[in-house]
Amino acid sequence: MAAGGPPLSSVGQVPWHEFKDSTGSAEGIPLLLHTIAWGDEHAARRALAELRERICQYGFIVEQATAATVPFLWELAQSPRVTCRAQIIELLGSIAAARQWEDTAAVYPKLLNHRENHVVWERAAREAVQSRRALVCRLAVGESAEIARATKELVRALGD
Repeated sequence: MAAGGPPLSSVGQVPWHEFKDSTGSAEGIPLLLHTIAWGDEHAARRALAELRERICQYGFIVEQATAATVPFLWELAQSPRVTCRAQIIELLGSIAAARQWEDTAAVYPKLLNHRENHVVWERAAREAVQSRRALVCRLAVGESAEIARATKELVRALGD
């Protein structure tokens, strides 16, 4: 979480309107993050499912807005108040393992010449997850088996 601040206190500092997600503009991401943080279990899970589709579609296709969203996912994954922490940890693992565009560009290097370079977005998203890997040790301490399993999978994805 933000040092000494409330959860998601810096989400408004991100220029979401400048980023794209799978729906187009990423301007809706802050509302989804806030619903995950403060909503009841049903609302939080629905918001997380929508967020997943917007930033890591099908569990392996990341978008431009993914890297900007990752720090907030780490923040939410650590918050005991959040009801869908295991699923957030799973999403971080999916982002860390995503190599769809990079693998495709290895076969079709012309992808690297597109104005919207998905390979760059994918690498930035993986680096965003990797940059906070020190937090992983805090995730499963004294938590449910579901969170422990998700954390173990995240550690495996971070090792790639």
